[in-house]
Amino acid sequence: MRLLLVEDDLMLSQALTTDLLAAGYIVDTAMDGEQGEFLGATEHYDAAILDLDLPRLSGIQVLQRWRMANNSLPVIVLTAKDAWHEKVDGFKAGADDYLGKPFHSQELLVRLQAILKRVHRCNQVTLKVLGVELDEDEQTATVNGGQAYPLTAIEFRLLRYFMLNAGKVLNKPQLGEHIYSESAEPDSNVIEVYVKRLRRIVGNELIQTRRGQGYVFGVKP
Repeated sequence: MRLLLVEDDLMLSQALTTDLLAAGYIVDTAMDGEQGEFLGATEHYDAAILDLDLPRLSGIQVLQRWRMANNSLPVIVLTAKDAWHEKVDGFKAGADDYLGKPFHSQELLVRLQAILKRVHRCNQVTLKVLGVELDEDEQTATVNGGQAYPLTAIEFRLLRYFMLNAGKVLNKPQLGEHIYSESAEPDSNVIEVYVKRLRRIVGNELIQTRRGQGYVFGVKP
């Protein structure tokens, strides 16, 4: 899952990026509203974390521009803890959730998970698809109640993206941009390798290959 973090406090941005990476997300960052607005309008993200007090363009302006362009990117806004009016303005502009500073990163992660599940119409506490259960905290997979398989960072990102998009055809470029940072730039053969590794865990029948299109997770033949 690829996230956009728009925060001008360098120390906070670095700390959040570290925690988000450890939780299995790919993170792009912006330090001002103009850069954040541009990235959110031109790149594909699963969610954005948007500070409202930004230079060049305020977070409210950024959010308003996204929504005016029919950009439905899920957004968590960060506000000063006692600035209730910022929370109201954020929701009016189209925010999905908010956090008041200071906050614990674990709360951000839980809110982020909840938003992503809601967007993907997954109302379960944990991700479960056809007997496969993904523990997002431990980054393990369990099949039909059996043993928990530890996943590498890339395996975890790939399986989570598959499960959140169960039943959809996902091509290799889509998968690559949601499990790798921009600097990695893997070739399509690498995706095939990780798909084969996941098939050993969840079973070949749960990840179908659609020739010339990509892969579908959670659809049995």
